[in-house]
Amino acid sequence: MRLIQIDRCGGPEVLQWREAPAPVAGPGQVLLRQTAVGLNYIDTYHRSGLYPIGFPAGLGLEAAGVVTAVGAGVAGLQAGDRATYCSPPPGAYATERVMPAEKIVKLPDQVSDQAAAASMLKGLTAWYLLRRSYPVRPGDTVLSYAAAGGVGLLLSQWARHLGVRVIGVAGSEEKAALARANGCAEVVLADDPQFVARVRALSGGGVAAAYDSVGCATFIQSLDCLRRHGVMVSYGNASGPVEPFSPLELSKRGSLYITRPSLFDFIGTREELLAGTGELFDLIARGVLHVHVGQTFPLAAAADAHRALESRRTTGSTLLLP
Repeated sequence: MRLIQIDRCGGPEVLQWREAPAPVAGPGQVLLRQTAVGLNYIDTYHRSGLYPIGFPAGLGLEAAGVVTAVGAGVAGLQAGDRATYCSPPPGAYATERVMPAEKIVKLPDQVSDQAAAASMLKGLTAWYLLRRSYPVRPGDTVLSYAAAGGVGLLLSQWARHLGVRVIGVAGSEEKAALARANGCAEVVLADDPQFVARVRALSGGGVAAAYDSVGCATFIQSLDCLRRHGVMVSYGNASGPVEPFSPLELSKRGSLYITRPSLFDFIGTREELLAGTGELFDLIARGVLHVHVGQTFPLAAAADAHRALESRRTTGSTLLLP
């Protein structure tokens, strides 16, 4: 078995490619030979120390592969099944992985290993954003940051399917074109000096919800884009965590609402996990959602993948291939 580990926080250079003893499935556990591992921004938060972890530590929260062994008491899964997961603790950057069976989801034939590894965390994030954090309604207009990223592309396709109009935010004209092709009705460039005015004009006075994965740099800007009683959904920290603010900022903009959700609070039970993946895989199988894998890296080159992600040189989902 080979895996990526870190012994300290830092930049991509702290990622180490190592050998480790072969894992064994215990009671209630499943052993996977992993074929594709998803890269997510949260992996950089674990690496940098923004989200503290103990050392030595693995990285990565989602992967797909083939079941090679099951422990005592496991029902519904057997050797040879294709399966996937997205779950703490970090450690998905590995050629093999033991996971609790309750966190493993069997893959339908219509969903490939790579599509699953590219969409489990990102697709379920789009699911809880649209269906739980601010449950959208047909006719709503919403704002979505990183519209050409893994979550953004799935969210805009899903929203369009639900009758919701998405104003996407992208960092370049090339990324804007990709976002439009995947469901965004309009796209505003992130560095547009008239950003708020454009969003408010395009939305007819403000968006129903702002799905903001950027954090510190865009927080007040997102509040300014909301309609009266709009919902600020701050779900990421790409520019750093949001700084403390006065609740009066919400009242003076029209009695806004704010939530800071985390995926794992929405899939904490087996029933919730199956509800989310059931919707996600059904839409992928029916062709409603296209999973865009923009780039792949060898698992051993995970540091290069982190550099590409943090320098905004990626589009769609990124996969690490063991």
